[in-house]
Amino acid sequence: MKKANYSYIGISFVILLFGIWAIPKIVNKFSEPDLVVIGKVPAFSFTNQNEKTISNQNYKEKVYIVEFFFTTCPSICPIMSENMVKIQDEFFGNPRLAIASFSIDPITDTPEVLKKYAEHYKITNPNWNLLTGDKEAIYELANKGFNLYVGENTEVEGGFEHSGFFALIDQEGNIRSRKDENGNPIIYYNGLEDSGIQMLKEDIKKLL
Repeated sequence: MKKANYSYIGISFVILLFGIWAIPKIVNKFSEPDLVVIGKVPAFSFTNQNEKTISNQNYKEKVYIVEFFFTTCPSICPIMSENMVKIQDEFFGNPRLAIASFSIDPITDTPEVLKKYAEHYKITNPNWNLLTGDKEAIYELANKGFNLYVGENTEVEGGFEHSGFFALIDQEGNIRSRKDENGNPIIYYNGLEDSGIQMLKEDIKKLL
């Protein structure tokens, strides 16, 4: 009887150890973000609103959002900026969330202009960089690096064209996205619609 009891205790102990080892793995499996990888963010280096050089290395090990805008935009940029501030406020105090806003009118958008823009929209996240620099480099980053079209067009209001989409980047520098109801990646998040902002918030939380 004693041997049987010892065997029972031994088996129970093994089961308990297995449970302790397995439960976190099971939890992690179900908590992993179901977000596909769209591509890798290419290296970049520009100047922010505080006249500091900011590169993709500054975003290492951070979840961040990318947008392309310009401060004199009369149409969609104010909406994009207001919605980005909502995301900023949602994750207030979290040092692992960052934002990169690239100006497609770098001649106008000097660091001084960008700093005033940041003050106007109450940008307080220290990891939110409004970036300016070489125009060709910014356009290549948008059009080739992110496949988000930007361009000049004197026939449109404001003189520039760009999308209202936000890109979500993970801690390893990968562009990430959720899938739609048909199982296809949405690739980018609509920065003009509440539904797009809500999806982005949810997926940021998954990555964080």
